Amino acid sequence: MPCALAESGTSSRNARTRSPAAPPRAATAGDHQPFDRAVYKKRNVVERCFNRLKQWRDLATRYAKRASLYRAGLVLIATIIWLS
Repeated sequence: MPCALAESGTSSRNARTRSPAAPPRAATAGDHQPFDRAVYKKRNVVERCFNRLKQWRDLATRYAKRASLYRAGLVLIATIIWLS
């Protein structure tokens, strides 16, 4: 489920049918969008995780060219972040 939450803001195909994860800005009188606080919290956790992962240069630049080495680095970095 976190993957679906992380990717929900990237596609514009179904933008009108999805409810926004972020709270709406100052809406006009009749343009109130539904806001789900639980979805917003989950999405925030996923976004913060991606930001922590992007701080590791070899992971962010895809230094390891083979998928197995990239995944091993991802698992190692995720474990270090989880333990800290």
